[in-house]
Amino acid sequence: GPLLTVGQRAWLEQLARNPLRLYDVTEVVHDASITLCDALDTEAAPLVVIANEIQDPGNLGAIVRVAEAGGASGVLAAGACADPFSWKALRGSMGSALRFPVDRVDDASRAVTEARTRGCRIVATVPRDGTSLFDVNLRGATAVLVGGEGPGLPDALIASADERVTIPMQEPVESLNAAVTAALVVYEARRQRLTANVKR
Repeated sequence: GPLLTVGQRAWLEQLARNPLRLYDVTEVVHDASITLCDALDTEAAPLVVIANEIQDPGNLGAIVRVAEAGGASGVLAAGACADPFSWKALRGSMGSALRFPVDRVDDASRAVTEARTRGCRIVATVPRDGTSLFDVNLRGATAVLVGGEGPGLPDALIASADERVTIPMQEPVESLNAAVTAALVVYEARRQRLTANVKR
């Protein structure tokens, strides 16, 4: 039969631990999509969201949902992140985690190294002093670092990035929700790529 994605396996494992929950798993088993590594290796210009230490599972689920909706290649949940396959995260993703490449990694720096090895440029989202989102080039292979609620990205991760990007905000607003940040960057990347294709 078809191979299961990480998300599908996690979902079925939770189902096995809760046999009183009645769900039709047939569609889940047969909806096998490519893995995140496959996407990085096969797509000409992959776009990956590395969600670092997002503690709210609903927020993480929303990131997964918007990444799929915006045409990204996948999401990596890094560090002390919420479980992207918990029930609350699955509700937040509205099923995206079951059909879209989502994986976990203990250390975000490992994710950065892996993405860079596969040709991705690393872009770190920062609340201030970065290149404006309207000016950054997101047309090529890109891994976007999005930090957790409150502290954002650690300095070491920001320093490891090839470029820092800031979303312009009207004062006195100083920061945005992690899922909103991911959504804006993913859709700006999509806009740039669609525009580039039209110009060709």
